[in-house]
Amino acid sequence: MKITTVHPSQESNVCQESVYNGIFKDTSKTIFNYIYYKFGNEEKAHDAVQEAFIKLWENCAKVPPKKAKSFLYTVANNLYLNVLKAEKIRLKYADKSLKNTNENPEFIMEEKQFQEKLDAALESLPENQRVTFLMNRIDGLKYTEIAELEGVSIKAIEKRMHLALKSLRKKIDGI
Repeated sequence: MKITTVHPSQESNVCQESVYNGIFKDTSKTIFNYIYYKFGNEEKAHDAVQEAFIKLWENCAKVPPKKAKSFLYTVANNLYLNVLKAEKIRLKYADKSLKNTNENPEFIMEEKQFQEKLDAALESLPENQRVTFLMNRIDGLKYTEIAELEGVSIKAIEKRMHLALKSLRKKIDGI
């Protein structure tokens, strides 16, 4: 019987299935959302996230657990940029069907018209403003987190949000 000892620095290693699974559970949804906002395509976002986690597994010995999240965002973002270069994708929002049919038909119609206005206004934003706006308002990320993910200063994120909100207010009455 061979006894192997674990060096203290290897106790928390991305190559350990439990550590890898924990990283997946903690980050996969936010990475998916980040890429989805850029791609506008669920399937491509899932593919990018899956590919990023495959690359993490392939490089698990080289990536410390503390750097795994940053590694995954970088890989997923690079995959996005490669696809964008090849396909020049524009963001499209899926038309969500209304689940509650008990509501007033007039309300449903107004809600649909507002959603169409909002989608068009969001689509007209420059990509960096749209991504910043959606990450902050949908995912609830703080400006510091967005700045880190985007590789820009917090001031740049503040300016993007200001410009996005200003543009959305002009295009949509009542916001």
